[in-house]
Amino acid sequence: MTAPLTPPPPPHDRSAQDAWQPPDAGSAAHGPQARGTQVPGSQHAGYAGHGWYGQDGPGMKTEVREAAVISVAVALGGVLLGVLWWWLAPHVPLVGDVVDGDWVVFLKDTEGEQAVGVDGTFTMLGLGFGAVSALVVFLLRRRGGVPLVVGLAVGGLLGSLLAWRVGVWLGPAEDVVARAREVGRGVTFSAPLRLGAKGALLAWPLAALVLHLGLTALFGPRDPEPEYPEYGDGAYQGPSVS
Repeated sequence: MTAPLTPPPPPHDRSAQDAWQPPDAGSAAHGPQARGTQVPGSQHAGYAGHGWYGQDGPGMKTEVREAAVISVAVALGGVLLGVLWWWLAPHVPLVGDVVDGDWVVFLKDTEGEQAVGVDGTFTMLGLGFGAVSALVVFLLRRRGGVPLVVGLAVGGLLGSLLAWRVGVWLGPAEDVVARAREVGRGVTFSAPLRLGAKGALLAWPLAALVLHLGLTALFGPRDPEPEYPEYGDGAYQGPSVS
């Protein structure tokens, strides 16, 4: 005959030492967090580095002030652009004649592309000025920022408008009929500078904006990686294998 199986003792007869507890549970209660201190590197340590709780970089007022200065400085470059446009743009030849007792002005070369060259010269100069201004601003302020980019774009647009008016002012007189009477019938003279494609005014700000953003993305300072919190001595490490 086989001996009867002995049933296991009831749950209340088991020793309290047999119950599973997390290791070092008692020491965790007396760790630095229980005493009200803060573990270095924890999320509650009031970390202020790299702009988590502090402000990174200068204040908004400083950035806006710098952007305004840059905008004015870039816009003043429009004077040089206007002078170069007046100097490099091709001349559109005109000729005056008397028709039925009135002076009429005609294009001397109806198939000429001088008028297109005037707009093209302004556009190319605007692209060049946009690239130079973006490079200079990036070298002076590598930090970048939204106010700086906006100031650069606004300055480029104002500079284009200023260059347009300076070129027209330096160019031939806008009263072509009076000029035709002055030079005489059948004599060739130059037409005033006119910007037929007003979209050329956007060449400077767009070039400056795109190039500055590209330089900032490629060579600008990188934001530091966040420092993740480390566990203290009282952190739960899981059950130990005996």
